[in-house]
Amino acid sequence: MKRRKTKEASLKRDISHSVRFNPREQSAIDQYCEKFRVKNKSKFMREAIITEVLRKFDEHYPTLWEDPQMRLF
Repeated sequence: MKRRKTKEASLKRDISHSVRFNPREQSAIDQYCEKFRVKNKSKFMREAIITEVLRKFDEHYPTLWEDPQMRLF
């Protein structure tokens, strides 16, 4: 019997965003995906965005003197 994995409700991706690229940007993305054999562009872009967001959060971590109301998560 195969068990079907269910995602937690909080991890389900149900929010959509759209991004527009100019032809040169799209060409660069296409070349990257071809060179590095990216098969799922949506996953690639999502991971790239989240990686950058988490990197920025790490660089600007809260200090003892910052406002406690300014929470990231």
